[in-house]
Amino acid sequence: MNRLLQCVLCGFVLLVATQSQSQDSVPNFGQAGLAFLKKHCLECHSGDKPKAELSLTGFVDNASVVKKRKTWESVLKMVEAGEMPPDDKPQPTAKEIEEFASLARAVFDHHDKHAKPDPGRVTMRRLNRVEYANTLRDLVGADFNPAADFPSDDIGYGFDNIGDVLTLSPILMEQYLAAAETVSQRVILVNPPPPSRRYLSGRFLQPNNAQTPQGRFRPMNPIDPEPFNSGPFAAPGDYLKFSADADLILRANMYAETKGTSPVKVALFISGGKLAEASSDDEVDQLMGAALKGMKPLKILKIFEITARDAKSVQQIEFPINRRGDIQRAGLAVVKPPEGEEPPQLFIEHIWTEGPLETQPASQLMLLKCSSDKPQAEQTREVLTRLLSRGYRRTATPQEVEAMAKVVDQAVAGGEKWEAGMQWAVQALLCSPKFLFRVELDDRPDSPEARPIDEFHLASRLSYFLWNTMPDDELLELTRRGELSKNLEPQVLRMLKDPRASAALVDQFAMQWLQLKRLELVAPDAKLFPDFNEGLRRSMLKETRLFLEAIVQEDRSLLDLLAADFTFLNEPLAKHYGIADTNGNLVGKNAERDKGQPIRGDEFVRVNLTNTGRGGLLTQASVLTVTSNPTRTSPVKRGRWVLEQLLGTPPPPPPPNVPELEQGEKLTGSLRQRMEQHRANPSCASCHARMDPLGFAFENFDAIGRFREKDGEFPIDPSGELPTGEKIAGPTELKEILKTRQNLFARCITEKLLTYALGRGLEYYDRPAVDRIATALGKNGYRFSTLIVETVKSEPFRLRRGKSADE
Repeated sequence: MNRLLQCVLCGFVLLVATQSQSQDSVPNFGQAGLAFLKKHCLECHSGDKPKAELSLTGFVDNASVVKKRKTWESVLKMVEAGEMPPDDKPQPTAKEIEEFASLARAVFDHHDKHAKPDPGRVTMRRLNRVEYANTLRDLVGADFNPAADFPSDDIGYGFDNIGDVLTLSPILMEQYLAAAETVSQRVILVNPPPPSRRYLSGRFLQPNNAQTPQGRFRPMNPIDPEPFNSGPFAAPGDYLKFSADADLILRANMYAETKGTSPVKVALFISGGKLAEASSDDEVDQLMGAALKGMKPLKILKIFEITARDAKSVQQIEFPINRRGDIQRAGLAVVKPPEGEEPPQLFIEHIWTEGPLETQPASQLMLLKCSSDKPQAEQTREVLTRLLSRGYRRTATPQEVEAMAKVVDQAVAGGEKWEAGMQWAVQALLCSPKFLFRVELDDRPDSPEARPIDEFHLASRLSYFLWNTMPDDELLELTRRGELSKNLEPQVLRMLKDPRASAALVDQFAMQWLQLKRLELVAPDAKLFPDFNEGLRRSMLKETRLFLEAIVQEDRSLLDLLAADFTFLNEPLAKHYGIADTNGNLVGKNAERDKGQPIRGDEFVRVNLTNTGRGGLLTQASVLTVTSNPTRTSPVKRGRWVLEQLLGTPPPPPPPNVPELEQGEKLTGSLRQRMEQHRANPSCASCHARMDPLGFAFENFDAIGRFREKDGEFPIDPSGELPTGEKIAGPTELKEILKTRQNLFARCITEKLLTYALGRGLEYYDRPAVDRIATALGKNGYRFSTLIVETVKSEPFRLRRGKSADE
């Protein structure tokens, strides 16, 4: 029985193995691939002196092909482009080329699928301009952009954060040095200025009118029936600079004249509808003046006795105002004297404030915060330990802290103030490669084995990916405890809720991915498109930014990028689109749905686009404008944009010596007719068959995104047929077809985002990670958060390795 059972089990294992092998068949280059080489390639590329110094004789099986992947990428590119074999040699058929290329790629795909995970290597890269400015903001509290005049960062793989192209030129180094000096002097003041003072003369106190006395002192007679004479008099709170973030002193200068014998008493008060607390009616009733009613609600700060009796001995009263942003007015009122006694008359010189009392900038208070009971040398090291650890994005070593502390100690020993020494320390930090570069030190640089990156490095990758800035305190605390990896997904979701995530992922990732930063430079022909102006350009950009922010903040499906039913418009852009209200009803046409609110002014509002012909990125004016020429639309540019930026299937470069449309053909007939003449060149036809139907689907939108039915005198024909046989009648049908390509779209955006997140171009060994992210997207409804979470959890993002043998 045991032997029988063993036989059954062995048979079952063999059956499973056979089924698995059939489901994952191994391509065999040694047969069809080698036969193609012998027939078309080895005549020239073999022997002791092969053409182009490229011998193909060693490629006899899968292993030899995989080992020289870069060589084979060039081979396939030449064969598919028809550049090899040479024209004077027998040519393979299109089917033979397709089968040969498919076989070679199948060999690579099979190898990648079964290979060990390879996270690749990331070039140590400097902070780009945006990252530099954001990091200075969060590290030292810089309230300006010191990188505004820096040279533009180079672009690699479509993004400006790619390590291989972020060079450090001598000019940029000089600007780093100058910026470090400027920043250090602005965030730390060696000699803070005295608190500022704001005076409001008595004649300008409220209420007043044309008859208000113009002298140095303004009289207040509390029994006069006119509010302008009886008071109370007050100064506006915004003029006196009351603030929830600052401490001030409220003061008033005056003297009094009285016929009575009782002390003259004056109330210093604040008022406003938003006061946190107000004095009771009984307390207020002790005050005098016809204008009192208009001052309520009010809070009596303090009642003072006024002993000054003439202008030569003016008395000053004061009261501290600590961080109050609820004050609309601050004023003076005479307190009622004892019954039967005539009220005094008050003469007010001015009401004024001094403050903020703390004139050190908030950055200085943050940077130099330390234990007040420690000796200065210990304070220096306490401050520098915190500053360097945040600036280096890891725990600073005692040696690093001590070396920087000596800079401060030497400055103090030389007679400079401690704050001046700390300025030198900040300046030195901001010039350090450990700050300017994202350094990921490796204790095993020659080991090709994949392993997790350091927790501090992971925190930096995460924060610069999602925020374009340094890690915050919560990330750093988790990192110090070694708990970031265990809490990666919750931290990603927390960070996505931060406004910095929308700014980074929209402005830095999406706008570069979609090539929309070019909109700032495009210049449509002013004669043909007189309605295009700088205001419209800004509105186009803002529409797309707000739309993308909604995708991020609402965690919407990425498929909404293709065909959403909403957008954001202001009045100029709504007129540009011919949209009348927030329900998307069109101007001059019968309303298809309930009327929405009219779109007025420059403020953007959310607009329903159901059944309007618009929706998603493809019909937004920003995309339509950057994919057009200055004088006309460009179906080729629009079609290529769809293939490259949305589907990740770019067409090959155009053949050499093929003229542009305007140069190659006479400008007669419709654009479609001229394009058909252009496609008559057989070498152009195959690529244009892929691009042109996609581009012509948007031909109803002109070069600045307005809807039209004619191009000059020619009716617009937006129809087309894809190489697959699918027919398109316009943008609505195309968007539906693109949604059926959701897998291609998911892979494309995954590749773009992973490139941006890693700061390097993707390689063949990244394909498994791309596959897993794209698969997870499909399982989770293509939610934006899934894309971000899965990217952060991927091996290329979390792991590292040293140099491999062939690097």
